[in-house]
Amino acid sequence: MATTISVRIDDDMNTQLEKLSLQTGRPKSELLRDAIKRQLEVNEFQILRQKMMAEGASKGLLVDEDVFREVS
Repeated sequence: MATTISVRIDDDMNTQLEKLSLQTGRPKSELLRDAIKRQLEVNEFQILRQKMMAEGASKGLLVDEDVFREVS
């Protein structure tokens, strides 16, 4: 099931969106859906990473290198 959402964007963003749509041959709505999906995935990753950082810190894993050393 699909839901329709209205979003207000400024003129500059609309111009960029129209230009990209013409360059790629993709509809603006498709470009917006993809951008929203990517941003939601980034946000989900950041939230998960914050949770895991707290867990890792309690085990002495403070930076990425600590994690890589443990899994290598």
